[in-house]
Amino acid sequence: MENLASAFPLLMAWLWRQKDLQPEDLKQEEVQQFIRKHADVLDHAVDVSLREVPLDEVSVRRLKDSNYVFSGIKTFHELNEALPSLVGDDGRIKPFNQFLNEVQRIHQSYNVNYLRTEYNLAQASSLMAARWKQFEQDGDRYLLQYRTVGDKRVRRSHRMLHGITLPITSKFWNEYFPPNNWNCRCTVVQVRKGKYPESNEQEAMKLGMEATAGKYREMFLFNPGKSMTCFPAYNAYTRKACATCRQRPGNMELAANIPDNELCRACQVMKGMIENASERIKRYSEEDWERTYISADNHGFVVTQKERIKEAQASKQEIQKFEKEMRMCKVIADNGHEVEYLQGVNRPAGQTYDITIDGIKTDLKCIEGGAGNIVKYAKKALSKQGGEAVVFELPTQDVKFYEAITEARRKCNGRIFFYIARDRSLREVLKERGQ
Repeated sequence: MENLASAFPLLMAWLWRQKDLQPEDLKQEEVQQFIRKHADVLDHAVDVSLREVPLDEVSVRRLKDSNYVFSGIKTFHELNEALPSLVGDDGRIKPFNQFLNEVQRIHQSYNVNYLRTEYNLAQASSLMAARWKQFEQDGDRYLLQYRTVGDKRVRRSHRMLHGITLPITSKFWNEYFPPNNWNCRCTVVQVRKGKYPESNEQEAMKLGMEATAGKYREMFLFNPGKSMTCFPAYNAYTRKACATCRQRPGNMELAANIPDNELCRACQVMKGMIENASERIKRYSEEDWERTYISADNHGFVVTQKERIKEAQASKQEIQKFEKEMRMCKVIADNGHEVEYLQGVNRPAGQTYDITIDGIKTDLKCIEGGAGNIVKYAKKALSKQGGEAVVFELPTQDVKFYEAITEARRKCNGRIFFYIARDRSLREVLKERGQ
């Protein structure tokens, strides 16, 4: 936070030189420097949390991207709040030192008092996001149970939620997965089925509504693990309508003292500053690569070596293989990853993996029959084909596939991912403690 104390006068010096303020001004280097320093503080909160519970690189990037957008919109508020102080009663621009002295209260509020609480929320949200990702790996093998810290500081309203036990698929976790307010310290743990009675979902939802009643109720109706953000779309610097916005300009009710539609424009400016998939994919030369696919959310992409496309034309069998592997590549991209689909021939011995995922050598295995060959396929991919990871497409959620994947995890080194063909959500199988 000390860096912001020195950065704030530079931001105000930039504002002092301006005649007006537009959302597009968030792109200015002086403003960006301040935004990045603010985001760095929140990113530090993420890093601290992830020392306790690890998280994959794509998810970490999304959390930190959300910090960057949040910091930009917050900075836009600061600038708008400081803007009226530029002009004195005589209609003239005030001397800079007088202006800077008057806006110190803004710095104290936004970059000290508010930021301290926002740091705590970023830390809590990223920790719970990482926990949620771990819970997803186990599917419905366990129930999830809400727990408070259990000390005297726990607010009475949150004690009402302690012990609620429901499946991961319950809608309760969409709205009441912690944190459930500023400085909330609640958590959720996995419990074995049968050890605790399962709660009534309807009664749990009612308790959740009562426990979170108040000024910030609707703001905290989000699951940071599902949205992979530290802050909900509707937060202290946005409006309720932002929670359902899909980056469409329109009749959004905007924050106080900010002209109509400017907050929406500011949000779009900040999201546009993040290097998305449509920009990252341009790194690949069209001479050697086909820029094949960009995910709908612009987070992931697939590029295909042109030699691989030629190979696919060799026979009907090769075409079918290509289409199957391309389908898997697109699923992986839809989960936020960068996929390089590589040529199959003229490769070094022992390096015949199919793709790279974010630079990780990975082989693809589509399971269309039973589960009997999963361990064999995993061993082949991770030992004989040079893969650092393997991705399985499983046809159903039948327990036999989970058992085979778990056995492969025990017997193989390297990373093992899978998804069910129907739900297309990529998950990593983590080693159990002691393995």
